[in-house]
Amino acid sequence: MGRKRNREPKWLQSARTGTWDRKPPGEKPDWLRRVLVRAGAVPPSEVESVVRAGRVRVAGQCVREPMTLVRQGDEVLLDGRRVETRPPTLVIAFHKPAGAIVSSRDPSGAPTVFDLLNAVLSPELTRYGWHAVGRLDKNTTGLLLFTNDERFAEYGTRPETHLPKRYVAEVPGRPEESDLESLRKGIVLDDGPTRPARARVLGEGKVELTISEGRNHQVKRMLAAVGFPVRKLHREAIGELVLDVPEGNWRMLEQEEIREKLRFVGGR
Repeated sequence: MGRKRNREPKWLQSARTGTWDRKPPGEKPDWLRRVLVRAGAVPPSEVESVVRAGRVRVAGQCVREPMTLVRQGDEVLLDGRRVETRPPTLVIAFHKPAGAIVSSRDPSGAPTVFDLLNAVLSPELTRYGWHAVGRLDKNTTGLLLFTNDERFAEYGTRPETHLPKRYVAEVPGRPEESDLESLRKGIVLDDGPTRPARARVLGEGKVELTISEGRNHQVKRMLAAVGFPVRKLHREAIGELVLDVPEGNWRMLEQEEIREKLRFVGGR
């Protein structure tokens, strides 16, 4: 019998080459509510009343149920005007400040990232239904992406994407090269081994860590595992997109940035 060849795992091949099969999924029926919000045709808070008032037609029929299925090729009209059922993928880069949670509601009543974003968006953009792409802890600052497209939200968070995320952490002391090497090889956490990370010291009490997955509190747990608990954490890049707006501000990404810096080819 011939010897078995050691095959490199597909996720590691992808991580090394920066490639991934990003073919968009086949078109499936979608809910009317989601179609209207994705296109920015109706603000999320008004969709229910607009549809039930009989102002929407799907494939020539007046519908009053927001969860009506819209199939590929169906024409959707709102007050007689055509709604784009497959609008361009929009992505916002937002500089998240500390103290806001990535959720639609904070049990304590504090503002969420959605509250902060809607407060600075133009009225036209607040009509869209925005999805946060992944999460940042309440007191973690830095780059957070929002999108109108559920496909991009899924792409940006699924483990197979291997989209690198770069963080700067403030820690007590200065890690040794042996500590960094452990991070580079991967750390065994309570939920399994991590993928190899890129790690370097930026100065006394400051470490840069780049990971290609997004488990809960992963950066904090990895650094704690080598003896350096995180005091502050900031995300400064996703893919090749580097945060370039002041805290609490945002900018809309160009389609070229979405394709080239975030490696997403499913948009328009």
